[in-house]
Amino acid sequence: MARKVFVEVTAKFDTDGKITPLSLLWEDGTVYEINRVLDVRRAASLKAGGMGIRYTISIGGRQSYLFYEEPKWFVEAKQ
Repeated sequence: MARKVFVEVTAKFDTDGKITPLSLLWEDGTVYEINRVLDVRRAASLKAGGMGIRYTISIGGRQSYLFYEEPKWFVEAKQ
C-alpha cells in the first residue's frame, strides 16, 4: 500500500470557484511545476486511502494523481 504525502500546493482560484493547481512542493523541498491538469473528479485514493477531489496531472511528461482532501493536498507515494 502507498502512503499519503501531504504537499504544499500553489493553486489558482477563479471567480467561479474552480481550483487549478499550478505547482507542488515535495517533502524534500523540490518544487514541481504542473504542466497540465488532465482530469478533475471526486474520487477515492485506492492506494493510500482517503477521499476528495482527484486531479490527474502531468509533471515533466509523467502522469500522477494529486488529491485535495479539504483542507489538505496529498499525493500517493511508494512505501
